[in-house]
Amino acid sequence: MASREAFLARVRAAQPAAEALPEVPLFDTPPGDLRARFGAALALMGGKEGLADSGEAVLALIRERFGAQVSIASAAPEVQGTRALDAATPPVSLEDVEVGVVRARFGVAETGSVWLSEREYVVNALGYLVQHLYVLLDPGELVAGLQDAYRRDDFRGARYAALVTGPSATADIEGVLIQGAQGVRSLTVVWMAAR
Repeated sequence: MASREAFLARVRAAQPAAEALPEVPLFDTPPGDLRARFGAALALMGGKEGLADSGEAVLALIRERFGAQVSIASAAPEVQGTRALDAATPPVSLEDVEVGVVRARFGVAETGSVWLSEREYVVNALGYLVQHLYVLLDPGELVAGLQDAYRRDDFRGARYAALVTGPSATADIEGVLIQGAQGVRSLTVVWMAAR
């Protein structure tokens, strides 16, 4: 049997030649304030909005909702979590964390989505194992539509990225909607300028 390294070398050698990505066309975007459009789309998907001017204010929002003893893992330097989080943190250690905090690189007004990569999450499981996710978003970092997001250099340079829109949800054939079925139970976007 071939070793792992030999197998991977054969896979790498058999890769097709790289091709340029197709050009994404620009579409007309609806008029209006990007932040208002973002908020309406976020609410439609079950997300919430908040406003803060400091990391302490974000913590106050979280503690007001979940209590003073809430467990917090923060990948945002502005917000001090109760759990240490760095690239060496085992993902499974986040399974009992109630609130995760992360700063999005940008938001998409068309869909109410926030863009997060491995750099923002620090540990990718932060966006999926915690019960509630608080995402800090600079109001100046909104793009109108998905076609604008695809043109950003940070979108092209990420190894891993996700456009997150509201909490996880699923609905059955009878139309019963359950939020948090496969991921976070709630998503709150906190408007907070980057420093």
